[in-house]
Amino acid sequence: MTSRIEKRFAELKAVNRPALVTFVMGGDPDLATGQAILEALPQAGADIIELGMPFSDPMADGVAIQLGGQRALASGQTLRGVLGMVEDFRRKDENTPIVLMGYYNPIYIFGVDKFLAAAKDAGVDGLIIVDLPPEEDDELCLPALKAGINFIRLTTPTTDDKRLPAVLKNTSGFVYYVSMTGVTGAAIKSRGAVGEAVERIKSHTDLPVAVGFGIKTAEDAADIGKHADGIVVGSVLVDAVARSLVDGKATDKTVSAVRDIVADLAAGVKRARG
Repeated sequence: MTSRIEKRFAELKAVNRPALVTFVMGGDPDLATGQAILEALPQAGADIIELGMPFSDPMADGVAIQLGGQRALASGQTLRGVLGMVEDFRRKDENTPIVLMGYYNPIYIFGVDKFLAAAKDAGVDGLIIVDLPPEEDDELCLPALKAGINFIRLTTPTTDDKRLPAVLKNTSGFVYYVSMTGVTGAAIKSRGAVGEAVERIKSHTDLPVAVGFGIKTAEDAADIGKHADGIVVGSVLVDAVARSLVDGKATDKTVSAVRDIVADLAAGVKRARG
């Protein structure tokens, strides 16, 4: 059975353009505003949504996303609350794929089987769990695949040809290439090197390859999208939430601040191969 993620990449391949994958933190800065942001993303041009599961001790997130997670947790967000956001989203949008991104600890505490059942019922399409290597596939990856949820794995500039087959073995949906050795929010040092890395990964798999970390502008999206099947943008969106707040609270500019940047990025991916 074709997943929403597979279907979306196939649709975009048919029109020869990369996917715009947007990351927002679930429940940032509060549940109601986070829900409004989530529901605004497809109309602004997002093709796939990554929804962050806030965690108090992240290892791959830069300052912007760490602060987004802290705002969400401070407002009372929970893993169950993130699943509730997806469930509400699905009442209005049956087509846009949603991937939950975060860390294993909250899922372990929630209970793997219970979490996967709830995620499937809510309408989650995929998982990116940053701190679970392929050697731990029995923990969550294989149960997720059995439940019909894609498990998307990260590769990095240090993932060499010897390691890559193990990383790709149970990956599904798409491959997420981290464009740098570092955390989210830094700048890409060599776009040429990113293109070469994408081609190297493609020599090992037929899965789409999406590139994330360091993409901030429509120009970045257009340039990286020449080679990648998707571009992933997160920090600039979470930072837009932060800059719209007054005394830590959402304003009437918070949703539009994110929506405007997504629309600009969507224009970038549309001219990537034009």
